[in-house]
Amino acid sequence: MQGSEERAYYELSELKERAPKLFGIPTGTKLDEMFWKVEIEGDKPVKKPLGGIPHLSIINLTGVPDSGKSLLAEQFALYQANEGYKVLFITVESPANFLYTSLKAKSAYLGMDFDRISKNIVVIDASENPELREDPRAFMDTMAYAIREKKTTNVIIDSITGLYEHKEMMARQIVRQFFNFLKKWKQTALFVSQKRSAQGAETAEAAGGLAVAHIVDGSIVMDKKLIETRWDITTFKLPLGSVLRTIRIDGCRLTGHDTRTWVFEITEGGTINIISPLEEFIKRKEVM
Repeated sequence: MQGSEERAYYELSELKERAPKLFGIPTGTKLDEMFWKVEIEGDKPVKKPLGGIPHLSIINLTGVPDSGKSLLAEQFALYQANEGYKVLFITVESPANFLYTSLKAKSAYLGMDFDRISKNIVVIDASENPELREDPRAFMDTMAYAIREKKTTNVIIDSITGLYEHKEMMARQIVRQFFNFLKKWKQTALFVSQKRSAQGAETAEAAGGLAVAHIVDGSIVMDKKLIETRWDITTFKLPLGSVLRTIRIDGCRLTGHDTRTWVFEITEGGTINIISPLEEFIKRKEVM
């Protein structure tokens, strides 16, 4: 009986063959240079860009409304699909036909092959299916079928918050189930998280508290600031009424990363363009 039970402990050396390789899954943005790994060359450690978010990581994208979370998730999906990798895109907030329109327009703006992309993105529409949203087990069965049949390697859930609306006390339990499920199926994933109005814009906290941030492998915080005071104008060198958008890797347990706050813009095509660290952005504005 004891021999048939699953082991609860391992010597560290026994995990060598099961350990995932550390490399980046590109997002098509400057984030690909903001995660890194350290390699030993000769006898010196050398920091090298990872080339994307860590392979098999589950990253939390959080921010206030209209901060660019969904745009970044969509850009990641487009880039991966255009490169020939399969993406499972789970839309919880907006019906899938609107996702189609958004992805088609962005692919044209980025000069990508939408015919190729449309064959490599698999969509589960949970926005109008309360059974999926309310029953994590049924939801994961549907995801497992899609992952297995379509051989996806990347998953986006936009948003994970929509799976525990009106029951935020269960957020940790629900997020943990999806985290473990995606680890089992060896998927690299983005969870989009919605903030409540009382939560600090600069933190990784979202609906359900820090449930997502504590469980996932890393968090990316996106924010926007309205320039509305004389102090804002003086500090950021931007006109009254304009918007300053920022992005920051709040943490990642799998690899090194840039901890600075970066400025980004949303292009006219609805894509993310990360410009520079905030302090450099302000200095450049001062000399203009």
